[in-house]
Formats: sequence, structure tokens, C-alpha cells
Amino acid sequence: MAVGLQDFPFIPGIDGIRIGVAEAGIKKPNNKDVVVFEICEGASVASVFTQNAFCAAPVRICRSHLAQADSRYLLINTGNANAGTGKSGVDNALTTCQYLAEQTGVPLQAVLPFSTGVIGEPLPVAKITAAIPDALANLSADNWSSAGFGIMTTDTLPKGSFREFKFEDKVYRIAGISKGAGMIRPNMATMLGYLCTDVAIAAESLQQLLKKTTDKSFNRITVDSDTSTNDSCIAIATGKAGNPIIETLDTPLAQAFEVAFTEVMQELAHAIVRDGEGATKFVTVEVVGAKQTSDATKTAFEIAHSPLVKTALFASDPNWGRILAVVGRAGVEGLDVDKVQLHINGFEIARDGGRSPDYLEEHGVQAMAPQDIHICVDLGMGDQMDTVWTTDFSHEYVTINAEYRT
Repeated sequence: MAVGLQDFPFIPGIDGIRIGVAEAGIKKPNNKDVVVFEICEGASVASVFTQNAFCAAPVRICRSHLAQADSRYLLINTGNANAGTGKSGVDNALTTCQYLAEQTGVPLQAVLPFSTGVIGEPLPVAKITAAIPDALANLSADNWSSAGFGIMTTDTLPKGSFREFKFEDKVYRIAGISKGAGMIRPNMATMLGYLCTDVAIAAESLQQLLKKTTDKSFNRITVDSDTSTNDSCIAIATGKAGNPIIETLDTPLAQAFEVAFTEVMQELAHAIVRDGEGATKFVTVEVVGAKQTSDATKTAFEIAHSPLVKTALFASDPNWGRILAVVGRAGVEGLDVDKVQLHINGFEIARDGGRSPDYLEEHGVQAMAPQDIHICVDLGMGDQMDTVWTTDFSHEYVTINAEYRT
């Protein structure tokens, strides 16, 4: 349904990155489902992965390969997650990596595999290897849009973001794509996300930045509270902009880079929520007045995960008592419910733990009607806050997931 999701942006390319896309017919015929990223020599690469203990075979291989060699290629397939596939899943993923390595003349460990789709099915190795030559022949600096389509599963639209920022008369670029619509509570990153920049930055600093911005973006979204087996986010800095390499994040250039990088990360994260399976609402849940940030975070997530709240949002039903009930069970130590305030889309709904004396039912109806909804809860305990982005739950969400394998 794609709630207010913008068209895929024009991305002019990142020097040092080429992308190829091919059709392997993994789940559906005539469908772009294999994507290859070619990375220039000398690039810095950072990563975050799912914290799900039942992680997919490609996640395990990526972690191993990143520790052994400089990354030169990303190999992505959709239609099959290669998760819950045991040792054979690892062997199959390594076979596809080895084939790409042989085709490009790089070590096996220089290839990072990524998969997304149905869990528990064997990886169709023959289909993927057959598509790799076509993907390599298709390599181009301006294939970002095709790649956005090529990593989709239940997404309705491709998701991309691009920023240029200027520092001391030099222009720098950041581009990214992501995919995800269901099984979204990343707890690290997103289902799949790839960000590239021409900035020169040390790998350690890029890793620090990716983790920091992930916690402000992909780690603050939820569609259905399920953490995927395959969540992966990769950041690549080619260094082709020619700036003095960023060694720490406290320099003026690093700070300008962080602002733009965070914008791209958040835009990609928001796009996943806006394209959430069956979503009709984009919901910002802001919790302020917490004694500590962790209290704000867990309260916001409890609200965002609540099926009762999410179904009320779908119905545009101002059943705001459900939100107060969630706040009360969120486990905030020392909570004084008589100090809690609730606003929805600017309307004061509850004051001092109860219905606001200024509240009318028509206010609640107006507050819940728009596609974009902002819920703000003030715990009245301190000055810490956090924000989470989520969706409603619709009939379509159930249909999509009931029929996922058909």
C-alpha cells in the first residue's frame, strides 16, 4: 500500500561502485532477483547483522569473510533466505561465492553473500550461478534503481536515498538502497540495506558511524516485532572523493558526513515502514520525559508492537485508552501514572493520567484519521526521550503473510 512512499530518487552513481542485475527465476519467472555490487580496491567496508541466533547461512559467511579479506563483491539473491538450511545452506552459499570469485579473479573471501525470501528452502545454486554472468555483463555505475527492484520480496516499491553534501568547496555523495516490508524489527539494521559513499574514511571509523546511525534509524523501526534471520546492512566508502582520510568522527568533515549519512539511513528506514506489509498508516511514536533513554525506548516499542494499538490505528478509532494501558505495562520503574500526558497529532488526549478536560471525541477522530500519525507520550519523570517508527495492522497484512509461500 506504500503510505506516502516517494518515487525512487535519481542516483547519479558513486565513483568506485558498479552494480549488475539479472533474472534467475528463483521464485518467479522474469523477475530481477540477483544483484551484484562491484567494489573498487582499497574501499572501507562496515557491517551490522541480525542478532537473531538462528541467523542465515549468508550472514555467517559474511561475518567470516569480512574478518579474512578486503571485500570486492556483494552477491545478493531474493526469493530464498537460505536460513534454516543447516550445513548444506552454508555449502550452497559458498558455492555461489566461489563461482563469482572465479568469474572475477578475486579470492573467495572477497565475496559477501546475502539472501532474502522464504526460510527453510534449499538455495537454488544452479539458478544463481547461471545468472551471475548476466549480472556481471550488466555492471554499471547507474544501476541503483534496478538494484532497488532486484532486492525486493514483498515490497511494493523499491527504496532508495541519495544525498550530496558540500564541505570546503568539495562535493561528496552518499547513496543507499534497502528492502523490507515484513518480519521487521531489525534489532541491528534492516532486512537488507546497502550504502555507498565516495568519502575516504578509515574502516574502524566507518564501522563506528554505521553502528551509531543504525541505532537512530533501522534499530528504531518495527512493522510486526519479528527480527529476521537475514538482516544485514553494509556501508562502503570508496575513498574516490580524494579527501584526507577521516580517522575519527570528531573532525568537521566527519561531522558533516555523519549528518548526511544519518539522513540517508533514516530515509531508508522510514521507507521500509511506509511500505510495511498491508500498512495504511505511518506512525511516529515519541516518548519524552523519561528518567533514562532505555525507558523511553522500551515504552515506545511496546506501543508500536501492541496489536490492540495497531488495529485501532488501522480503524482510525480513537481508542486511546489502549495506549495508556501499554504505557502502564511497559515496565518503567517508578512510573507515576498521574503525571503521564498523551498527545496524538497535536491534540492533547490525556493529561495527568486521565482524559484531558479539553478533549472531545471529535478531536480523537481528527487525530487518528490522517495517514501520518504522531503519538507523543510524556512520562513526566525526566528529560530523556526516544522515537520509534511503525505501522498499523490491516486485513491485508494477514493476507500477505497467510499466503506468503503461494
